Amino acid sequence: MSDEKPVLTTRQGHPVRDNQSTRTVGERGPATLENYQFIEKLAHFDRERIPERVVHARGTTAYGFFEAYGTIGDEPVGKYTRAKLLATKGKQTPVIVRFSTVIHGKDSPETLRDPRGFATKFYTEDGNWDLVGNNLPVFFIRDAIKFPDFIHSFKPDPVTNQQTPNRQFDFISLTPESLHMITWLFSPRGIPADYRHQEGAGVNTYKLVNEQGVAHLVKFHWVPKQGIKSLTQPEADAIQATAFSHATKDLYDAIERGEYPEWEMRVQLMSDGPHDDLDFDPLDDTKIWPEDKFPKLPIGRMVLNRNPQNVFEENEQAAFGTGVIVDGIDFSDDKMLVGRTFSYSDTQRYRVGPNYLQLPVNAPKVRVVTNQRDGIMSHRIDGGNDPHINFEPSSQRGTAVEAPKVAHEYEPEVEGRLMRRRISRTQDDYKQVGERYRSIDQRERDDLINNLVAGLKQCDKNIQLRMVWHFLHADEDYGRRVGEGIGVDLAEARALPPLPGQPAPGTRREARDGATYNGEKANGAASGTAPSAQKEPVKN
Repeated sequence: MSDEKPVLTTRQGHPVRDNQSTRTVGERGPATLENYQFIEKLAHFDRERIPERVVHARGTTAYGFFEAYGTIGDEPVGKYTRAKLLATKGKQTPVIVRFSTVIHGKDSPETLRDPRGFATKFYTEDGNWDLVGNNLPVFFIRDAIKFPDFIHSFKPDPVTNQQTPNRQFDFISLTPESLHMITWLFSPRGIPADYRHQEGAGVNTYKLVNEQGVAHLVKFHWVPKQGIKSLTQPEADAIQATAFSHATKDLYDAIERGEYPEWEMRVQLMSDGPHDDLDFDPLDDTKIWPEDKFPKLPIGRMVLNRNPQNVFEENEQAAFGTGVIVDGIDFSDDKMLVGRTFSYSDTQRYRVGPNYLQLPVNAPKVRVVTNQRDGIMSHRIDGGNDPHINFEPSSQRGTAVEAPKVAHEYEPEVEGRLMRRRISRTQDDYKQVGERYRSIDQRERDDLINNLVAGLKQCDKNIQLRMVWHFLHADEDYGRRVGEGIGVDLAEARALPPLPGQPAPGTRREARDGATYNGEKANGAASGTAPSAQKEPVKN
């Protein structure tokens, strides 16, 4: 058998020259819709499994309300956003929340180590707003083009149908941006005690837009009033011996008893812009925003007080998407957010059907008027006063017309070259990992090390060595303890060279200036344009 590796292509047979980066305007600018390679990859991924969700298959829902404080910290909400649901103190908006696990199937135990989904649908007076996040504040990857690869590595082997640490850590060992998430996931936070005692995070960076059309970058957080509780692996194993649905039962029973769980929404704010003063890019979802610089400011609270009456109708058919926002909230150019915004609603149209928004659990509480008609399982016309008219403009009476323009539309200026380029300021993937490791107490560190060692012992030696190499660069004690636990030679691990196409740990890759590292161009390519041609002005 030949050792020569085949060339990666699209389903059309086109060679893929960069499978790491979405094509964008500038290295951190907006993505383009004509990006065929990206759209084919994500669209096919959304359709891989039927009928359960590709991810977040195992979950449960509950209803309640969100109540605005009318302020963000000590400031009036209007300084930052014109979103109506946030503007008035005491204003209540009905919500449904779906808690879930990510990787595992619909009938899997809720004790498995996995991020927990935390998806909230706000039924606002301006239509629905979906805030789709997780219980952990960071993610595995920073560019959505890698999402199918990441999920495939954590899903069962397509031949053996087994999930294995070797597959998972093979991907992680070659994707150092994942180390931060792994450090969270393999600590006790990777197994919340139940859904009521877990945090929530929007993970991606959004924008708040005020009446003047001025935007601020924002990250959303949910803080449980009940406190945070997690399980060690032995505690989870003991529960799993007798219960597969302990978290669903806990949430349902608490609401039935009248012990309504409550979370406070808090936001971190940053002026809109690239923030070159920071040593990370605020649009990188593998990084947290340090709270000493960007404090979490309270903005409202959420209470869950009603259980669903039909699990299929109100849980299995509940559909969320990161592209579902309301006026006063906008998208940043976070590359994971851009991909999720396409993928989430696309997979709902495939999974539930093109008319999934006509189902009561998904339908907004305001009148819907659209010229989009028909399709599978359509049971009403969401149109104007004349059922004959499904187009616009029209001279017929009753034709739906455009809404009035806002006084100051948010219109960011964008300029730059179309390119496939990793974000340069996010390439030190070790600093925040080390900070996280040093910030947790000894009990959590011990649990983290034990869980990593248990998984890595099942991996090939080359994967073990590379993972120890990564951990050593994040924190000496971290790497040493993992290495000693799995029995690898620390000197052999230290001697590994940097990964191809990656900067050496502790260096900052300045792609905008055409910088090189390890003898390669800053974009990781073997050849490229001259440094002067690589400079791209990007204005946001």
